[in-house]
Amino acid sequence: MKFIIPAFLSAFLFVTQAGAQSPVRYTTAQAHSHNDYAQNIPFLRAYYQQFGSIEADIFLKNDSIFVAHDHKYITSKNTFNALYLKPILDQIEKNKGSIYPDKNRGLQLLIDLKTPGKETIAALIKELKPHTDIFYPKGSVKIVLSGEVPPPQEFDQYPDYLFFDGRPDVLYTKAQLEKVGLISQDFTKYTKWNGKGILVKSEKNAIQAVIKKVHDQGKKVRFWATPDNINAWKMLMNLGLDYLNTDKVEELGPYLRNRPDAEYTAEKIQPLYKPTYRNNDKESKVKNIILLIGDGMGLTQIYSGVTANRGELNLTRFLNIGFSKTNAADSYITDSAAGATAMATGKKARNRAIGVDTNNIPLPNLPDKIKPLGIKTGLISAGNIVDATPAAFYAHRSDRAMEALIAHDYLKSPVDILIGGGAPLFNKEKVSDSLQSKGIQFSNQWKDLNTLKTPFVLLDDSKTVSILNGRGNFLTEAFKKTQKSLVKNEKGFFIMAEGAQIDYGGHVNKVPYVVTEMLDFDQLIGEALRFADSNGETLVIVTADHETGGLTLLDGDLKKGYVDGHFSTNDHTSVMVPVFAYGPHSMDFRGVYENTEIYEKILKLFKRYGKK
Repeated sequence: MKFIIPAFLSAFLFVTQAGAQSPVRYTTAQAHSHNDYAQNIPFLRAYYQQFGSIEADIFLKNDSIFVAHDHKYITSKNTFNALYLKPILDQIEKNKGSIYPDKNRGLQLLIDLKTPGKETIAALIKELKPHTDIFYPKGSVKIVLSGEVPPPQEFDQYPDYLFFDGRPDVLYTKAQLEKVGLISQDFTKYTKWNGKGILVKSEKNAIQAVIKKVHDQGKKVRFWATPDNINAWKMLMNLGLDYLNTDKVEELGPYLRNRPDAEYTAEKIQPLYKPTYRNNDKESKVKNIILLIGDGMGLTQIYSGVTANRGELNLTRFLNIGFSKTNAADSYITDSAAGATAMATGKKARNRAIGVDTNNIPLPNLPDKIKPLGIKTGLISAGNIVDATPAAFYAHRSDRAMEALIAHDYLKSPVDILIGGGAPLFNKEKVSDSLQSKGIQFSNQWKDLNTLKTPFVLLDDSKTVSILNGRGNFLTEAFKKTQKSLVKNEKGFFIMAEGAQIDYGGHVNKVPYVVTEMLDFDQLIGEALRFADSNGETLVIVTADHETGGLTLLDGDLKKGYVDGHFSTNDHTSVMVPVFAYGPHSMDFRGVYENTEIYEKILKLFKRYGKK
């Protein structure tokens, strides 16, 4: 069986240019299955993870080549042919000449010679000879011999498809270096680091010097005996190591494949508003209250935004901060429905319930309560307006899935302005027609925003996609329009605006999604602060209904705006969420309290000053 891969393609796969650095984004092509034969399914476990390098120790015994860590583990079944050569040939046949379906991917087979090199290599050549066309430089599998290898001056005596594992302290001639396929070294020669914390500077410098030396020779470098955990993998990636040595094939594979979803680097710094702290910390009049809810926004989501924006957000300029406990009436972990209902009604609800108590009896919400005081309300969401968080401020249903009924509930709500997504449902249910018959303007075109007059509903689903998909400054523009429409009301206003898609990013475990949504939400926060400073009678509250994803930050760079995160779940978590407050009575929101207290505090202030 002969398959020929063009030499130029193999060169692309395997040759590193002199002085080249490791790729910025690692893939499983940089993964090395150490002592692969020790896996319960040798070769295939690493192969199906699409590893770029696999290691096998071989012994020559009675003219046969066996794979094992020691002589005592040799059995009739663990021959090199059975465990490695045959599976490789099978995959190449299956993939019509390439080791992987992606013909741009190659495989390095590191063969560690445990018996005397001269005799073992001769037996290996005999076994490989019928299949030389599958090996580099003709094919997509590169053979690199390690262990009991011949001295460098004898390298040229061996076939062109056999390469050798070199050492960084050996001085090779140009010709010898051409036969060096890889350069490896014992990690413990430079450090005893166990993978926790960071490398000390002197040891890090020594390792970096070795990597640079190898790269300057146009070769790739691997260390054996490295710590084998996520923190160590990331550290070694940051150092530019070409192959990550692992025994944890099923852990490293998914980790590397997930790199695009785990990392984000902000291209530029977002401008921030510099607050004046007008009436901040004072118990003066509160006329307007702006409640900004970052759905799914925990402390880590916030700090991912801080990191991406090079160390600061509008949110970090708040002085008064508290914490909200988010559990639902029937669960330690809340969903958005129960979380928003708590803030909208002051009562704990069961998960999935919208604006009702535990007996499914409708609860008056903030817009209901403040309407008699002459206070107007606007609701904004960067998601569907019938979704849980905005719905809790105008609807009353036992289950958040009752979206059609939730849409109809708006017809009975005192809310004056509604902006978000959900136009198809409002049109299908003819809610849009009913709105217009009541004298409420309705549009599903974003371009109509500035021409609409209160009361109005604007639902344009093309503007509630993610930031990454082009939503633009929807939230800040919607907020500007809403506050300009309501500010003339003598009795004041209440605005709830939701950064809905921080939550979406957590559910799909995508760091770029989370960070870009967090940064966008922070621009809304800056605009709210600007408005608050314009009159000194506006209280701004920023919080979340819950945290989503169990996000942790494993690495980052405050100077470069780089974030590397890892999720523990694709659902909500139970951790407390922060509450930030700015403006008069902002000190009322310090401390640790139930999420229902947010409602109580807001209503108390409206009642106190709304009577005057």
